[in-house]
Amino acid sequence: MSRKKKQMETMNEQEQNTRDTGKTMEKTIGKSVGKVDGAVARTSASQRISTKTMALIAVMTAVTCVLAPFSIPIGPVPISLTNLAIYFGLYILGTKKETVSYIIYLLIGFVGVPVFSGFSGGAAKLLGPTGGYLIGFIPLAIISGIFIDKFDGKVVPSVIGMILGTASCYTLGTIWFCIQADYEVMPALALCVIPFLPGDAVKIAIAAFFGPQIRRALKRMN
Repeated sequence: MSRKKKQMETMNEQEQNTRDTGKTMEKTIGKSVGKVDGAVARTSASQRISTKTMALIAVMTAVTCVLAPFSIPIGPVPISLTNLAIYFGLYILGTKKETVSYIIYLLIGFVGVPVFSGFSGGAAKLLGPTGGYLIGFIPLAIISGIFIDKFDGKVVPSVIGMILGTASCYTLGTIWFCIQADYEVMPALALCVIPFLPGDAVKIAIAAFFGPQIRRALKRMN
């Protein structure tokens, strides 16, 4: 009787162990499935964000391509709306995405599409005497964007950032122009910088006024 009792107890223990093992496996499988579902959900969300980001960058690149060619020729460097498009892009996209958007615009013009001022394009335009001002819009975007992003579009810091960004653009562009066109600094400033300062002030004021409103509206939509 004692031997049978021990056998029964052993069988019961084995059955209990089997049930416990089954429950453990179910929990493990359930956790694994949950992790996979979570990963899939995160990947799907990431893909949606990526698609939205690419679409916004493409839209701002298109806006720049449309606005930049319209210009008023007053010398080697025409008055254009390129920097205004960049300012609004910074409020809408932020520094990194707008900088990428502008670089894409430069590449489009570099391959020959007439998206530069005066409906021009090509490597000769970008690498020529006034090309430094086009390339100078990259540091303009970065510096202005840092201020706009850091202070969430507040007017005074944003204006300071846009002024500093514009100064960096003119510095690079003027050095480039002096080297390529064999000009002295003061004549180059008189020809390529000073006539544009009033218009730049107006464009900065327009961006500082409307930019924060657009930024807030987009945040509410999101």
